[in-house]
Amino acid sequence: MSGDVAVLGAGMHPWGKWGRGFVAYGRAAAHAALADAGIAWPEVGSVVGAQTVRGGYPGYVAGATFARALGWQGARVTSVYAACASGAQAIEAARAQILAGMADVVLVVGADAAPKGFFAPAAGERPDDPDWLRFRVLGATNPAYFGLYARRRMAVYGDSPEDFALVKVKNAAAGALNAYARYRTRVTAEEVAASAVVADPLRLLDICATSDGAAALVLCGMEFARRCGVADPVRIRAVSTVTPTFPRTVLDLPDIGTDSAVAVEPSPVGFRASIARAAYEEAGVGPEDLSLAEVYDLSTAMELDWYEDIGLCAPGEGAALVREGVTALGGRVPVNASGGLASFGEAVPAQAIAQVCELTQQLRGRAGGRQVPGARVGITANQGLFGHGSAVIAVR
Repeated sequence: MSGDVAVLGAGMHPWGKWGRGFVAYGRAAAHAALADAGIAWPEVGSVVGAQTVRGGYPGYVAGATFARALGWQGARVTSVYAACASGAQAIEAARAQILAGMADVVLVVGADAAPKGFFAPAAGERPDDPDWLRFRVLGATNPAYFGLYARRRMAVYGDSPEDFALVKVKNAAAGALNAYARYRTRVTAEEVAASAVVADPLRLLDICATSDGAAALVLCGMEFARRCGVADPVRIRAVSTVTPTFPRTVLDLPDIGTDSAVAVEPSPVGFRASIARAAYEEAGVGPEDLSLAEVYDLSTAMELDWYEDIGLCAPGEGAALVREGVTALGGRVPVNASGGLASFGEAVPAQAIAQVCELTQQLRGRAGGRQVPGARVGITANQGLFGHGSAVIAVR
């Protein structure tokens, strides 16, 4: 049996601050994906919901919540939580069900109604929770970590705030062409430099916002796609949800300590690089085969880390790629042709699914002004708190 599954439909609800609940956004994205697939809701055999823990009880049972919102019809349900990697794990669960013969058609939905401002852990005393601990012990918000990562690049590789600003300029230019993006205005490097400092050296325009939004996919087996008259669908060829290896010798959000390397030699491949490596190995492709990539740009500096982690260049060379236009629209390997989180903001359970929606439209040749000519292979890269890997490779 082929390990590929077909992307029959992709749909989204625009990102922004809309003042409604996550269920309404997810339902709209699901209807859009079903319409794109040409599939009626009763034909769906399974629903996999990426959870949003801020949504209360409905968020914790997202699969059933979305099934109920669409109208009970007997489909099996699965709910998945893996922080920012929730969408990739939902895709992986759907793919496993299809390949196991448990369902012909699976609907994957992720949606969020994010709070204003930066994320914080839920209230209460939880000394076993590293996310809670880093706030209680250090008072370290997410932007504080992003600033530390940026400072590390400056110290180790010689990157500059001007390099980081170029990432925002690039992503804003792509986001201006995306109807689903929250921010659709081009910016200049001077405007980035003039925005308020949030976590030195990062400024407001270097850091992604929190947003409402939703994304959905209709996945099916290859034979089902052919029966639907789709002979050459976009195919998901690999999903990587790997975890770190012991020992961890580099601080990584939200951990505030590292493991001892006395007894065990550290892996030559860091955690984020291992996420992409596992996806490449499963798909039988490499970074040299990529047409485009969608990566997790929580900050401009972090996008440069991802260039290196997905193998576009050697460590320390990420800034050179953005300076030379390699990762811009029209470059050799456009990164975040969607506009990235810089243009969307974080809608946590939806964002890994939204990345695959972008790959789908690009590989279909339907991305409009953002289209990467001749796109054939794309990768998404993401990371969830507590050691959740997230990468998807789609091909056509």
